[in-house]
Amino acid sequence: MTYNQAKKLIFNEINPKPLGNEKISLIDAYSRILYEDIISNMDIPPFDRSTVDGYAVIAKDTFAAEEISPIELKVIGEVKVGIYPKIKLKKGEATEIVTGAPIPIGADAVVMVENTQKQKNRLFIYRAVTQSENIMKKGADIKKDEIILKAGKILEASDIGVIAALGFTSVKVFKIPTIAVISTGAEIIEPGKALIPGKIYDINAYSLSAAILDSGGKPIILGVVPDDEVELGKTLKKALISSDIIITSGGVSVGPKDYTPKVINSLGKPGVVISGIAVKPGKPTTVAVIGNKPVFSLPGHPASALLVFYLIVSPIIQRIAGRKLISEKKVIATLGSRLFSAKGRKTYVTVKLSRDKNQKLIAYPIKSGMSGAITTLSKADGFIEIPADQQFIDSNEKVIVTLLKNKKV
Repeated sequence: MTYNQAKKLIFNEINPKPLGNEKISLIDAYSRILYEDIISNMDIPPFDRSTVDGYAVIAKDTFAAEEISPIELKVIGEVKVGIYPKIKLKKGEATEIVTGAPIPIGADAVVMVENTQKQKNRLFIYRAVTQSENIMKKGADIKKDEIILKAGKILEASDIGVIAALGFTSVKVFKIPTIAVISTGAEIIEPGKALIPGKIYDINAYSLSAAILDSGGKPIILGVVPDDEVELGKTLKKALISSDIIITSGGVSVGPKDYTPKVINSLGKPGVVISGIAVKPGKPTTVAVIGNKPVFSLPGHPASALLVFYLIVSPIIQRIAGRKLISEKKVIATLGSRLFSAKGRKTYVTVKLSRDKNQKLIAYPIKSGMSGAITTLSKADGFIEIPADQQFIDSNEKVIVTLLKNKKV
């Protein structure tokens, strides 16, 4: 099956939709995805307030003020923060005020303290102010019934502050899908244990879990399952109960111990819907649906598993998590050396980007030696696609590079 056919079939079979919403404390809402629009229930600020320390005045009273010829007003009181003033200002009067305090009735401007001199209850003003000067008007920041944050927004620290400013202590967010992560293979051992000859540490569980978090999901690592059909079946049944999506790695090729597709297909209908995709790396990728839960079985090679995850699995998790799919960032570069494709398969080649002396962007293929090298993706800035019907791309040709997340050029 071609990559495009597989992607279309996966979306049709799984039909990824959000799991619903939950109401959580505002303190726990950072980085969560907003389920519904936040609409202001009040004006912010809720009253006219001073933006400086100084004196609240009637602007017209100050129009004649000059540095060499100050005007004189009578100070009738003081306005403090947090207390709404009972003072009513009249012509020829002023009241002391601090930053953030409410503007008293009658006042329509604030003179900065630097432009004044006070002698007992007499105030000398050396600079005129205009109406509304140094005043933040009611609703200047947020107006009542205004949509402040749109549904689907990933909540940042500033967003949490805005919601708190409206007096809310909780917020509705999309539920986070839980993703079971299972590694298979007799040669795999969990990090932290003594590494014995013939074994390698489990890379995939941790790299895939990080990628799941990045996609908006919550990983649940269920450990390493040896090449045993019964044990694999037990672990998969446990995963079906405890998670919304299952991801396995390894055991999907054509070796005598590659049981994964067979075991998954025995767990329920419709079972395996894709067994192999015409891509390199990632040809043995298997996709199944058990009941309404998707199961993605990725290759065991770390770089292959991670690349297939970003191409196929991540968009599904993002949809279920309520995220808006963000278009991949692409750049045009010149290929540094000739590339050949895998015959009959769309080929993905990871590249490192650099600029030559003329600042031209050059894409250099990363030679991994074999698809098992995890450093392939850690060294890469992005990847290029070679269509299945194209044999090679020549050196110095223009290519489109899809940037990996957080990579800059």
